[in-house]
Amino acid sequence: MSHRYLVLGSGMQGSACACYFAKYGDAKQICMADISEDTAQKAADRINQLTRSHLASAEVINVKDHQKLVELMKNYDAVLSAIDYSMNVDITKAAIEAGVHLCDLGGNTNVVREQLKLHPQALEKNISIVPDCGLAPGLGNTLAAYGIELLDECEEVQVRCGDLPQNPKPPLQYKLVFNIRGLTNEYFGKAWILRNSEIQEISTFTECEELEFKSPIGKCEAFVTTGGTSTCPWSFQGKVKNYAYKTVRYPGHYEKIKCMMDLGLLDTTPVKVNGCEVAPRDVFHAVVPSHIDFPEDKDLVVLRATCKGTKSGKAKTLCFEMILFQDEKTGFSAMEMGTGFPAALVLIHAARGQAQKGVVSLEKALDNAKYMEELIRNGLPIEKMDS
Repeated sequence: MSHRYLVLGSGMQGSACACYFAKYGDAKQICMADISEDTAQKAADRINQLTRSHLASAEVINVKDHQKLVELMKNYDAVLSAIDYSMNVDITKAAIEAGVHLCDLGGNTNVVREQLKLHPQALEKNISIVPDCGLAPGLGNTLAAYGIELLDECEEVQVRCGDLPQNPKPPLQYKLVFNIRGLTNEYFGKAWILRNSEIQEISTFTECEELEFKSPIGKCEAFVTTGGTSTCPWSFQGKVKNYAYKTVRYPGHYEKIKCMMDLGLLDTTPVKVNGCEVAPRDVFHAVVPSHIDFPEDKDLVVLRATCKGTKSGKAKTLCFEMILFQDEKTGFSAMEMGTGFPAALVLIHAARGQAQKGVVSLEKALDNAKYMEELIRNGLPIEKMDS
């Protein structure tokens, strides 16, 4: 059975999702929708060129126009939102009204919890709506959920993930791969974790640790950031004692950002400069991107999900690891593929009727074994290691 897909947001991740639909989603139609006609058309042209098809078309849409969004959605079977997470509750309401399946790239746990409140309405429409389906939150939590299923009892889950430059450069040993505001959003605020069987809210940009990946990556550091656990602490409370997520960077990144934080250079409270009020973080957002953009440099993604527990009465550790490099053939970055491909496959499963109905957390929505088998078969290099 073929499906009609609508992609809201025709930028980097949205284009990767669309390419995956064209290759693996039994697509008969793909609409690239964006507030910018030029962006939407360029994305559609790129998808058609990469897939040697005429599946993709372009559409201009302002997702804040609820009625027009609902009318557009009604023309499709399934919708992927690559729009900023702040719009996801409204987009969820529109999908329910239109009666179409929906997945989004998420990024904010409080927004997801508001979406979950709409479960009865989505269930009544017999549709699947799955938030937070990208990389982290997203694939990292699916790997964790799958590992928990494979153990008789699970004591601890640790998810570590990061997008890194293949050739790190100063000043931060980091290459900007999305909007700078998204980066600082991850670094500031609170993170939800499971610790000693209790759901706890802890500060971000804390608990820095060292870890190592195989060559060519080597030694890295990881620290607490917001959003990565998504709803897993609530889903797994009573099943898992400890569940936590940290973002991976090259050594030295944490200390440099922490120094700027401690000096107040990332504060949001305005200060007076030559008679004008300005927030230090706004200056950071305006000045820093051009110094860490490196548009010609290639990236890679590291993802590691470790589940510790018991199997058949013996201690057992399951480790899932993915090291994903930028695709030379298509030009998709590792971040675009690592975020877009897992999300696209969630929506494909929803369109096929293989996902739970209603608004459902990702870790509860899928047959994780079948999903992981298909994701790996379609090219994501995920390895499973037992000890």
